[in-house]
Amino acid sequence: MSSHDDFVTELALRAGRGDKGALTEFIENTQDDVWRFLAHLAGREHADDLVQETYLRVLGSLPRFAGRSSARTWLLTLARRVWIDSVRHDMARPRKSVAEYDEVAAQEPSPDNPNTWSDVIDARSLLDALPPERREAIVLTQILGYTYEEAARIAGVRIGTIRSRVARARRDLIEGTGTSTA
Repeated sequence: MSSHDDFVTELALRAGRGDKGALTEFIENTQDDVWRFLAHLAGREHADDLVQETYLRVLGSLPRFAGRSSARTWLLTLARRVWIDSVRHDMARPRKSVAEYDEVAAQEPSPDNPNTWSDVIDARSLLDALPPERREAIVLTQILGYTYEEAARIAGVRIGTIRSRVARARRDLIEGTGTSTA
């Protein structure tokens, strides 16, 4: 664990004992990572709501946090569960109509943005097309910078599973597809 992880873990432990200042500091020190993680998993348009839901769960769980893992690992595990619950909830709702997708696609790219709309959509589409477990592994390790060990703890799988998911995700992205037969 890095010294910053130790610091954040200590904040979580203090917050769990009722220290409101430590809670505020804990949220300030972790919110960006949680938002980036959820934005990559669920999309930027859903990240704010999922972050809010994550911290609501944190408030109820902090008194039981014992520090057996780093607070960041524990927090991203909670965020992952929030994302999974949102996916399950979304699967029960109707999808957007074709007309709604056509309307979004017809919008002009912003002239002050150096990336074209199609470049952003292409990159996001490739990432979105990955199976959820591969997308999660690549986001944790390659975008958020967690070690394979930390990513394995967050995802609740073995380190070898994370390694193989990342390798398969990389292959899928290079091939330009979201799924692979191997």
